[in-house]
Amino acid sequence: MKATEIRKMSATELESKLGDLKKDLFQLRLQHATNQLENPVKIAEVKRDIARVKTIIREQQLAGR
Repeated sequence: MKATEIRKMSATELESKLGDLKKDLFQLRLQHATNQLENPVKIAEVKRDIARVKTIIREQQLAGR
């Protein structure tokens, strides 16, 4: 997911997306722990997406002051 795509989302969409990404990360970690994960790089990708979403949320909060 690109930052430009994330910036187009509203605050509620961002919060929803963040929740979904956290659930995905949990599932990936669970699969990794049980040796069912085929692509471990996916964990890092989801972590980066979470960081991007959190960054954009924070930017919007600071801009709204």
